[in-house]
Amino acid sequence: MKINWGTGIVIAFIGFISFIMYFIITMNVDDTYDHDLVTEDYYAEELEYQKDIDKLKNAKNLSENITYKKTAEGLIIEFPETINVNEITGKVFLYRPSNKHLDFDTIISLSKPSLLIPDNRLVDGRWNIKIDWQYNGNSYLFKESINY
Repeated sequence: MKINWGTGIVIAFIGFISFIMYFIITMNVDDTYDHDLVTEDYYAEELEYQKDIDKLKNAKNLSENITYKKTAEGLIIEFPETINVNEITGKVFLYRPSNKHLDFDTIISLSKPSLLIPDNRLVDGRWNIKIDWQYNGNSYLFKESINY
């Protein structure tokens, strides 16, 4: 049987469409290709973004900003020693980009200028840390990506 060029083009189109449909179905059905949004309330957080910019600017104007270090006990977050730590309020949010089930947040309650996040709560790998804190009526924000 001899195939002319018109039949060859139709076979090529059918093959290409079948190839594309295979990948579309695979990506929709297979759980290994399932990726979550960064946050569930993406649009609501986008409206709050200007407030975050202002908080980041306030934090940059501090003489000393938040620092962190990894120890055997866990992640130690150090607040500036020049301020009264008893008056600090806020939240620490740790976001794991590869698995939203590992995300957690902690309320800041300090008696000394450091906050310990225990080692058993953190899995090795990349984390995004966001510390939203208030002191003397001013709001501050610390954001960074860390490898634990």
